[in-house]
Amino acid sequence: MNSEQSKELLYSLCMGMREHAAIDPTLFEKLHVNRGLRRPDGTGVVAGITKICNVHGYIMNEGELEPIPGELIYRGYQITDLVRAVEAEDRFGYEEAAFLLLFGHLPDAAALRSFRELLSDSRELPEGFVIDMIAKAPSNNIMNKLARAVLALYSYDPYCEERSLENEVRVAVSMIARMPVIMSAAYQVKRQAFDGESLVMHPLRPEESNAQTILSLLRLDRQYSPEEAHLLDICMMLHAEHGGGNNSAFTCRVLTSSGTDPYSAYSAAIGALKGFRHGGANHKVIEQLELFKREISDPDNEGAVADLIRRIMRREAGDGAGLVYGMGHAVYTLSDPRAVLLKEKAIQLAKGTEFEEDFRMLSTIERLTPQLVAEKSARAAAKSICANVDLYSGLVYRMLGVPEDLFTPMFAVSRIAGWAAHRIEEVLTGGRIIRPAYRSITKATKYIPLAERG
Repeated sequence: MNSEQSKELLYSLCMGMREHAAIDPTLFEKLHVNRGLRRPDGTGVVAGITKICNVHGYIMNEGELEPIPGELIYRGYQITDLVRAVEAEDRFGYEEAAFLLLFGHLPDAAALRSFRELLSDSRELPEGFVIDMIAKAPSNNIMNKLARAVLALYSYDPYCEERSLENEVRVAVSMIARMPVIMSAAYQVKRQAFDGESLVMHPLRPEESNAQTILSLLRLDRQYSPEEAHLLDICMMLHAEHGGGNNSAFTCRVLTSSGTDPYSAYSAAIGALKGFRHGGANHKVIEQLELFKREISDPDNEGAVADLIRRIMRREAGDGAGLVYGMGHAVYTLSDPRAVLLKEKAIQLAKGTEFEEDFRMLSTIERLTPQLVAEKSARAAAKSICANVDLYSGLVYRMLGVPEDLFTPMFAVSRIAGWAAHRIEEVLTGGRIIRPAYRSITKATKYIPLAERG
């Protein structure tokens, strides 16, 4: 069978698939099934208990969802307070946030210093790993390479199946330390293999924080300002965790509940984060921003911006998904605290630069979209929507000179701290495999012998 025949066969096989795979959306409501583990009002079905993080975006008032300003709380501490504290003290905060998420309390100065040294000591990749696992099989998508490389680390770990708490923490710390290195190496290999650029690999600097390490490895001259490193560090703090119900953390917990190894669980979480409905949205925001810039010359022309938003929602423009990327969230209603902080940083960074118009365009999209979504239906009007973290994170990364290929991988190298915390909590307290039920609507069918099928 040649390639053309293979294509024709695949096409014919797919012809009837939609008919057999499609499920009438009204059945979910009729059969009281919470599609996507979400209730009809958009709130999540409670699937577990956690001490790690609280994502708070509404309250229930006499059975009615009441929007409130969003809160993101790590182990009882507001993320806004954590960010403001490290800003005031002019220091890096991601490592402190990772310690807090993993161990449940804020470290003192000595404990934080020891933890940073442990991360530095754990950062080096196994001998031959970059050549064998990254350079020999380059990928045009860094998220896929990141997932493959994390899974491959299993083969280099003689204690990969040891189930002690100490070993879980050892692997978690190594993942937090190594993922920035894997991401940077995968990007440099991608540049050579797909972009025709020279391959540049810098040695590690043990004194650098995670944020500094990323900038140091990515930039050909290794130069970065303190302000740039601190801003990237804040981005990493904001992305470090977002509750057990977010898709990638839940994926990590689902795999963990089966009894699989940590590398498999973390690799699966990366795969979940890649999706455009999750971490991949920050890349989609920039794609969408370019669409607005091509079609609208003045970012303050609200009429033109509104018309394009309507066309996107009607699937007449953009990628056809009908989504205004960077707007709306499963939990937050009036505001996403991460977006609030990043918008504040974006304003400061964009002022007087070539990026100022980009910021104004995103700001106009943020201002207009809730009203335009409400126009669609009474149901949409009943739910408050706000900008989420993705609306401004891509622009901040772009202003920092982080390549667009790394927008979603940056999310992953930050979120590994949260995934690790959730995996360890599941190992210690889960005790049962996560196995929700699906209701079958297939009718019993009589078997037809092969010779009698038409």
